[in-house]
Amino acid sequence: MTDVHDSATRSRNMAAIKGKNTRPERWLRQRLHALGFRYRLNVSTLPGKPDLVFPCYKAVIFVHGCFWHMHQCPLFHLPATRTDWWEQKLILNRQRDLAEQDKLRELGWRVLLVWECAIKGHRKIPEAELMVMISEWLKHGSCYAELPIPDNEQTTT
Repeated sequence: MTDVHDSATRSRNMAAIKGKNTRPERWLRQRLHALGFRYRLNVSTLPGKPDLVFPCYKAVIFVHGCFWHMHQCPLFHLPATRTDWWEQKLILNRQRDLAEQDKLRELGWRVLLVWECAIKGHRKIPEAELMVMISEWLKHGSCYAELPIPDNEQTTT
């Protein structure tokens, strides 16, 4: 299947994709701020420039788009065109993410990944429940967590 856009249009579209201040990030920031949490944004001195940095909790939050970070959920679909190129690009994104998270943990930071599908889509976690989960994690959570919790880690208690 060929691209439906010419190269100039495709280039403009790709250039318009944000790397920070995305809608899910802004949504989460607004709610955390309303709960009284204070944070710094995109701290360039930390590996991976985390979306939200909470120095007093020694914690960082990444808000990852399911497509760009290759999350195995209904929001992720590998494009039908240039599949090999996209797959390689997204795999490299994922490997870079994991390396940066490891570096952060080595530096003593706790890492939380909030996937786009936790905020929107049919797997979305209800807002009140999501805010409780994040608040609890910030106050006394583990060194690493993901929301939604990966299917292979969910247990019934």
